Amino acid sequence: MKKLILSVFAATALFSCKNENKTADDATKETEEVAMNTEASEAEAEFNLTPIEHATAVFEFGDSVFYIDPVGGAEAFEGQPAPDVILVTDIHGDHLNQATLKAVATSETTIYAPQAVFDQLEGPIRAQVTVINNEESKSWDGYTLTAIPMYNLREEAKQFHTKGRGNGYVLEKDGMRVYFSGDTEDIPEMRNLENIDKAYVCMNLPYTMTVESAADGVIAFKPKEVYPYHFRGQDGLSDVEKFKGIVDSANVGTEVMLLDWYPNGAE
Repeated sequence: MKKLILSVFAATALFSCKNENKTADDATKETEEVAMNTEASEAEAEFNLTPIEHATAVFEFGDSVFYIDPVGGAEAFEGQPAPDVILVTDIHGDHLNQATLKAVATSETTIYAPQAVFDQLEGPIRAQVTVINNEESKSWDGYTLTAIPMYNLREEAKQFHTKGRGNGYVLEKDGMRVYFSGDTEDIPEMRNLENIDKAYVCMNLPYTMTVESAADGVIAFKPKEVYPYHFRGQDGLSDVEKFKGIVDSANVGTEVMLLDWYPNGAE
């Protein structure tokens, strides 16, 4: 009888230990899953962009504030945090305005721009510029900035953007990669991009490309998210809904996000 009681007790104790171990393992697994989900959420949450107009935007990425192609005067940036970094893509007036650049940059702001932009700048602001040209990279504080070529392919449009003058950009931090196309067509350098989380892609005629070409380029490099921008052309706004439809129908896993880039109207 004693042996039976002892056997029952031992079995109960063993079952209890196994349950406790299983509970502990489950709790550990749940904690790890929560931690992983939290890390993923934090990675997504560290990038936040506010369109200003057309090609101009303010975005926070990690601990830094970036402006890209600031134009429109200081008043266009009222209420926005001061920039740690400014990216300039090209020499045209919808990307480079020296008065605006000088108004929004602080003494601590670093400006990244191609040589063609630097050559047009006047005054002390030049000392704050780091020149970066096509296919070059610059790194600082955990960020890596790579200049991607931007240019026209169509013969009738090559006058607008010649290869080597302006930059698109890929900006990376903590594994997140963000692409700004600048003024371009669906060039091989765009189509061959890899592992892009967020892509901002232009589409306006006659200066850059059609919505069909933009969609075809995006389908080729398959970013996780794509945002049409710089889509005001000679005849008004490009059909970004059509762009969305083409990309959606390709089923390549890219989500099209539509933002208001023209709060003051299309003119």
